[in-house]
Amino acid sequence: LQKMLILLQVTLSVVVGKTLMILFPNAMKRYILKMGEKSRMNQNPKFSYENWGPTFFSFKYLQFVLKVKWKRLEDEAHEGHPAPNTPVVTLGGEVCHLLDFMKDNRPLILNFGSCT
Repeated sequence: LQKMLILLQVTLSVVVGKTLMILFPNAMKRYILKMGEKSRMNQNPKFSYENWGPTFFSFKYLQFVLKVKWKRLEDEAHEGHPAPNTPVVTLGGEVCHLLDFMKDNRPLILNFGSCT
């Protein structure tokens, strides 16, 4: 049911976006460029709007967004429910799953951080 709702939402978004691109190309270009600023996509001088702008609201765009949103359904954590068993990569490059690190009934503690 969740996948169907996501399919409907994303498909409607793509149809509306594509229609607006046809009817109002300059306004949509400004809108997409504004979105590119937020993601810093347009900071690369070799990567112009003509390279990526027209791909918005295409069939490939629809497929990609659906794939990402459907994958995220599997990764959601909810209070009181089992933790998602997401894939992780060890420092040695081995791919395994998060719950592979569980030992008996001991709690598994995840520590996230970054260094620059």
